[in-house]
Amino acid sequence: MTSVPQNKNELINAITLAYSKLIEDYHSIPVELSRTHGIEGNVKDTTISVCDTLAYLIGWGKLVLKWHSSKSQGKHVDFPETGYKWNQLGLLAQSFQHDYKDWDYQSLQREFARVTQEILVLVKSIDEQALYGVPWYDKWTLGRMIQFNTSSPMKNVRTKVRRFKKTQGIK
Repeated sequence: MTSVPQNKNELINAITLAYSKLIEDYHSIPVELSRTHGIEGNVKDTTISVCDTLAYLIGWGKLVLKWHSSKSQGKHVDFPETGYKWNQLGLLAQSFQHDYKDWDYQSLQREFARVTQEILVLVKSIDEQALYGVPWYDKWTLGRMIQFNTSSPMKNVRTKVRRFKKTQGIK
């Protein structure tokens, strides 16, 4: 398998593997460190917390689900989100962090699990042709759009979370 999923099974495996590795790291971080800033943020020269990384992943996962739902109903989709352009992804990330600022660490982990499961159910319900056979947004297939906003950011966040764990002395 290449690092970029090329079909439905590879996409399912990529999401499942990235999620399972990342959630294991989250489970190893004590609650009392979950709101400690020390992770590189999505806006230059900012730091965020472990909880903020969860908010980021939940936000993107929910957007993927929203995009698919809207397009399936023939509705217009504002990509990436209403009020944001593709060159404002850092601001969009901060909006996700704001949306979940009052959620506790365990609730964020449960929501991340729920959203990831919902995405996997969605992927499993879509045939190969619809996922990878035709452009879905601009030149990108639906499978690539899902991967860009699920397994890829999970891998990137895991690198940052592991760096945080190391600086905090967490095994």
